Amino acid sequence: MEDIKDIQSIRIFVDEFYSRVRKDALLGPIFEGAIKDNWAVHLEKMYTFWNAALFGVEGFRGNPFAKHAPLAIDEKHFDRWLELFNETIDQHFKGHIATDAKNRAALMATMFLSRLQNITGSTNKVIV
Repeated sequence: MEDIKDIQSIRIFVDEFYSRVRKDALLGPIFEGAIKDNWAVHLEKMYTFWNAALFGVEGFRGNPFAKHAPLAIDEKHFDRWLELFNETIDQHFKGHIATDAKNRAALMATMFLSRLQNITGSTNKVIV
């Protein structure tokens, strides 16, 4: 297996990952409800996002957290998202950039979950 090396590699893992997400019993309904018939637009945005995140290529515009904030998601969703993401990367790639992609995904999941819990409260925190 080769490492993630360019936009073509990104297209492979993004397409495969979201194919898995769409079929997943937990994540599929969340994504379908949010994205509806705009999958082509979403996938293009994800190619651009990961190209910027992994290779510093300019072009991504957006606020990923703002898109996730209104969704009814919690830790189990992020855990499943990471599981599918890591499986997808591991199935197709091996190397430094592949590891970096998995680390960045884990960091994003942790940050998003923390921010969502700060907005909505968690079981160990009361927001008045």
